[in-house]
Amino acid sequence: MAAPELASTAQPSVPAPGRGNPSVLFVLFGILAAIVASLVVGLSAAQALVLLGIPDPGALTTYGLPAVRAVSEVATVITIGSLFFAAFLVPPQRSGVLDVGGYRAVRTAGIAAVVWAATAALMVPLTLSDTSGASFAEALRPDNLFGALGQVETALAWAWTTVLALITALLIRLAVRWSWVPYLLLLSLVTLMPVALTGHSSSGGSHDLATNSLVLHLVAASVWAGGLFALLAHSWRGGDHTDVAARRFSFVAGLAFVVMALTGVINAGVRVSFEDLTTTTYGRLLIAKIVALILLGLFGWMQRRRALPALEADPADRGALVRFAAVEAFVLAATVGLAVGLGRTPPPAPDAVPSVQEVALGYNLEVPPSFANLFFGQWRFDLIFGTLAIVLAVAYAIGLWTLRKRGDAWPVGRSIAWFSGCFVLLVATSSGVGMYSAAMFSVHMGAHMAMSMLAPVLLALGGAMTLALRAFKPAGRNAPPGPREWILEFLHSPPSRFFTHPIVASVMFVGGFYALYLGGIFETFADSHTAHVLMNLHFLMSGYLFYWVVIGVDPSPRDLQPVTKLGMVFGSLPFHAFFGVTLMSMGTVMAESYYRGLALPWNYDLFDDQKVGGSIAWSAGEIPLVLVMLALLVQWSRSDTRTARRVDRAADRDEDADLAAHNAMFAELARRDQETR
Repeated sequence: MAAPELASTAQPSVPAPGRGNPSVLFVLFGILAAIVASLVVGLSAAQALVLLGIPDPGALTTYGLPAVRAVSEVATVITIGSLFFAAFLVPPQRSGVLDVGGYRAVRTAGIAAVVWAATAALMVPLTLSDTSGASFAEALRPDNLFGALGQVETALAWAWTTVLALITALLIRLAVRWSWVPYLLLLSLVTLMPVALTGHSSSGGSHDLATNSLVLHLVAASVWAGGLFALLAHSWRGGDHTDVAARRFSFVAGLAFVVMALTGVINAGVRVSFEDLTTTTYGRLLIAKIVALILLGLFGWMQRRRALPALEADPADRGALVRFAAVEAFVLAATVGLAVGLGRTPPPAPDAVPSVQEVALGYNLEVPPSFANLFFGQWRFDLIFGTLAIVLAVAYAIGLWTLRKRGDAWPVGRSIAWFSGCFVLLVATSSGVGMYSAAMFSVHMGAHMAMSMLAPVLLALGGAMTLALRAFKPAGRNAPPGPREWILEFLHSPPSRFFTHPIVASVMFVGGFYALYLGGIFETFADSHTAHVLMNLHFLMSGYLFYWVVIGVDPSPRDLQPVTKLGMVFGSLPFHAFFGVTLMSMGTVMAESYYRGLALPWNYDLFDDQKVGGSIAWSAGEIPLVLVMLALLVQWSRSDTRTARRVDRAADRDEDADLAAHNAMFAELARRDQETR
C-alpha cells in the first residue's frame, strides 16, 4: 500500500447507488431503541426512582432522557461498527485509498458521529435535570448548566463525550485512505469510555470487577452490533466483497458473543444475587436481556449455517444474509433500548453496607502484606490486564503451533521470554501484588516497575510480530489484505515512525514517572480506579515501545545504529536513579489523605512506605536497564559476527575480489609515490 495520508483531495470513485439505501433502517433502529427504553422506564424504572426519594423532574426528562440515550447508543455503535467494517472487513484499493464499500462505511460513521455528539450534548442538561429534580428548562439555563456541570460526574462524562465525538466526526471527514481508519476506530473506542466508566458499575463493592467487565462488555457489544449494522448496509447496497466481509464478521461476532456473555455474567453477579433475578425489577430486566442475548446467539448460529454457505457458493446471493442480518439488527436495537432502561433502573440494595475499603478499592484487605499474601495467598483476577496476559500467551502459542505444523523452527529463548513476560504481567495485576498496589505506595511502585521494566523487556525479546508475520500467510497479489498486511502497514505507518523515534520513546519511557508522581497527577487521581488502569496501560505501552526500539527482535520502523541504542540506555539510567532518590528524600507523603482514608486494619508508616517505594524505583529501575545494556552488547557482537560471515562468504564467491582491489589500490599509490621521488 502507499504511504498513509490523513487528508487528500483525491476521492474514490463512487458508482451509482446499489439496490437500496440503508439510512431508513438506521433511523428505524434508533426509533425502536428509543421506544423500548422509554417503555422500560415508564413501566418500571420511573416509579422506582420516585420511591428512592429522587425528585420528579417532569415527563420531558423522565422519558426524554432514556429515549435520547438510546438514540445516542445506536449512533455510537454505528460509528464504531462502520469504522471497524472499513478497517478490517472490506479491503481498500491497491493504492491505499478506500474502495467504495469502505468509503461509504466511513461516511456513515461520520454522520453517526455527528448524531452521537448532538445526543451527547443533549444528555448533559437532561442528566442535570434528572439528578437535581429540576425541570429540563431550568437545567438548560446557562448559569445552572455550567455551574453544576463539574459537580455531576455523569454530566461531565457526557460533556467529554460530546467533545470527543465532534473531533472524531471532523477527522472522519478528512480521511480517505485506509491507513488512518484503524486510528479513527481507536479514537471512537476512547470516546466510548467516559460514560462507560460512570454509573452503577463505578461505585460500591467490587466496583473494580464491575467497571472492567462493563468496559469489555461495551466494546464487544459496540463492535458486534455496529459491525452487524455496517454489514447489513453493505449487503443492502449490493457492495463488493460481501462474502469476505461476512466471513470475517462471523469470526469477530463469535468472539464478541463470548466476551459479552462472560462479562455480562460477571457484572450481573456483582450487582444481584440469584434470588434478586425473579423478585426485583432490575433482576427481571436482566433476565430479559439474557434472553435477548441468547436469541441473538441463535441468529448468529443460523447465519453461519445458512447464509454464509449460500454466500460462499454464490457471492451475488445476498438474500439470506440480508434477511437474517435485518432481523438480528432489529433485535439488537431493541436490546440496546432494554440495556438503557436497565441502566436507569436502580439495582437491588446490597445485603450489607460496604466497608470503606470496598467503596474505595472494591474489596477488603484484612491482613498485612507478606511474601505469601503478595504472590500466593490472595488473587483477584484483573479482567483487563489479566485477560490481556492470557490472550497474548494463547495467541503466541497458536502462532508456535502454526509454525510447527508447517515444519518451521522458532527459537526456544524467544518463547521463554514471551511467556515469562505474560506471567509477569499476570502476577503484577492479578495476584496480591495487584490487590495491595492500590492501598500501599511501595507495592504500587513495585507493580509499576514490573509493568514498565520487566514485562516489556521479556515481551520485546519474544518477537511476537515476527512470529505473526511468519505464521500468517500472505494474502496474494489480487486477494484482499489480511492480518499479515495489516501488521506490515502498521510497521511502516507515520505514527509508528513517530513513536519509535529515539527521543520520543525515551521521553515517554522516563518522563511518565516524573509527570505522574512529581507532577501531581498521581496525588490528584489516587482514588480513581480508572486512573490506575490508565497508569498501568501507560507503563506497559511506554516500556514495550522503549525496549522494542532498543533490544526488540521484531522489525522496527527505524533502523537505529547500536551506538544510538546504547545512548538511549545510558541516557535513561541517571533519570531513573534521580527519580528514585527524589522519592526517598521527599518530606511529604503523596496522596496522604487517600491512604489514610482507606482505614486499613493494620497500621503502617506512610512516610517509611513511600521511602520503600522510592528505593524500589531506584533499584528496580537500574537492574533491568543494566541487563538490557548487556543484552544489547551481545546483540551488537552477534551482528558483527553475522556481518563478518557474510563478507567471508562473498569473498569465497568472488575469490577475494574486494581484497584484491584494495591491495591493487595501495600498490598503485606506492608506485606513484616512487615516481614522484
